[in-house]
Amino acid sequence: MHTRSKFRLLVVRLGAMGDILHALPAVTALRKAHPEWVIDWVVEPRWHALLAAPGSTRRDTGQPAPLQPLVDQLHLAATKDWRRNLLASHTRDVIAALRHSLRAGDYDTVIDLQGALRSAMIGRMAGCRRVIGEDKPRERAARLFFTERVVTQGAHVIEQDVELAEAIAGDELKPEQPWLPVDPASEAWADTLLFPAATQPAVLINPGAGWGAKRWPVERYAAVAQGLIERGCRVLVNAGPGEEPLADAMVKQTGGAVTPLVGNLNQLIALTRRIRLAIAGDTGPLHLACALGRPVVGIYGPTDPSRNGPFGTRFKVLRSPKSRRDHTRYEAPEAGLLTIQPEDVLRAADELLYSDTAP
Repeated sequence: MHTRSKFRLLVVRLGAMGDILHALPAVTALRKAHPEWVIDWVVEPRWHALLAAPGSTRRDTGQPAPLQPLVDQLHLAATKDWRRNLLASHTRDVIAALRHSLRAGDYDTVIDLQGALRSAMIGRMAGCRRVIGEDKPRERAARLFFTERVVTQGAHVIEQDVELAEAIAGDELKPEQPWLPVDPASEAWADTLLFPAATQPAVLINPGAGWGAKRWPVERYAAVAQGLIERGCRVLVNAGPGEEPLADAMVKQTGGAVTPLVGNLNQLIALTRRIRLAIAGDTGPLHLACALGRPVVGIYGPTDPSRNGPFGTRFKVLRSPKSRRDHTRYEAPEAGLLTIQPEDVLRAADELLYSDTAP
């Protein structure tokens, strides 16, 4: 167990959105157990907002905690850009600068919460003698870069990440509700957006998904939205990059009754804090709602909710017994997913919206 006040930890979890959110309960548990530690993080630039609001600097310089509540310093690693221009001199220079920055961190331990070859290689760039990862990582080759391999027992990836964190803390930890940054400008934007209908329960629907097999048909989401509107709800439709046509389709199919959102991640965080319910498939916005303690209805198909479903909040998961775990990126919706009907989702939404324990 490490107890010295200047113990320095580097977390490597590059992306994606849902995966970073799954890692946050473990890192938040470490921060709560050891507030004196230095905890830094390597992340893809596009997910920076999950760890720091605009204008934040190092957490240990006296910057107000809400802007960057969890980590002391962020290291940005645009690995997707690197792969596209791997031989370019600029790419080599950026990688060299990251390596220099990581070495300067003088870390006592690196924890790889991604388990991919690229994350493992970045972890070793820090020059740290102790690199911890899962015994059976996502990509088996990553295992070769770990100096310590942890056999995890938890079913959910959040539980597995906590087990990895326990190897550092030296004692038992429990998942903690993540500390997410608070951006004042985005908070004001969310208040303004919701003010005209402040008395209506706000429901956020995210019709997109990482690939087609996970994507419930948009016309069914539109039917759910219509049912919620008839119940007196304000329905907001989130559209991530490239998903704008899905939001447009929902606007058209509901006669303009839903509000499309094409904002940034800071705004999505602020808005999600204010909703009464989120409805989505296995996506980052669903996991964001969980991280913020909002009730969720999860619509699952080929991915296994016992491993990466809703966690740490009140939720209902809809999944057909016909669905089997399969991460093949088919374009068409998985057959079991198509057995779920709008009335099933509305019934689950009613239980969460109108139960006595609804927040």
